[in-house]
Order: sequence, then structure tokens, then C-alpha cells
Amino acid sequence: MFLTVQTRKHHKLYQMSSMKLFHILLQNYPNPFNPETWIPFELNQDSDVSLTIYIYDTAGRLVRRLDLGFQEASTYLQRDRAIYWDGRTNTGEKVSSGTYFYTIQTDQYSETRKMVILK
Repeated sequence: MFLTVQTRKHHKLYQMSSMKLFHILLQNYPNPFNPETWIPFELNQDSDVSLTIYIYDTAGRLVRRLDLGFQEASTYLQRDRAIYWDGRTNTGEKVSSGTYFYTIQTDQYSETRKMVILK
């Protein structure tokens, strides 16, 4: 059995036996949120390079980049382990209400999800 994964840059075919290498980005909570949210994820293997979260607005502009560095294989589901976003841009400004997209990126994986901030 095979699984096809397509991202913005890659189109890969994985054998199901290699799924232990797969990472998972989960839905942020709360969603919608105001003014802060947490982004849970799972890593089924250590990330060899920096783990990064990119947050974009609907026009595709980068709003925030969160560099998490090396992360060990684990589940990052609870607030004390999930990625925290304070609803601010890279320059510290509060973002406006609307839809935003967040992408997790490791050395071998990338996935995007949608979140909403309501004020």
C-alpha cells in the first residue's frame, strides 16, 4: 500500500511501512481564537534541521516565522509543549481579524492548515 503526499514543492510516494517517519501537524486551538493560540504537532522522528512554523495571511504574505530549532520525536499536544502564537507579526504588531495559514516545515516534511482570529 502507498500514500501520496503533495506539498508546494514536492510530490512524494511513501510505502505505508515507512509511515513511522511521517510527521503530523494538527489543528490549532482554540480556533477561532483571540488573541492567542496553540499549534499542536507530532514528530515521529527527530528533526535533523531546524523546525520552523510559517504563518501567512490570505494574500500569501509572511506574517510570522517561529523557529523552534531541533525537536525530538514526541507528541507536542498540550499547551506547555505545543507551539504558542501570540497573534502578532514578526515586528510585534497585532494581526487583524481574518483567516491565516500556518505551515510546519522540517528537513523532510511540510504541511499547511488554516486558522481564524476573531476580535
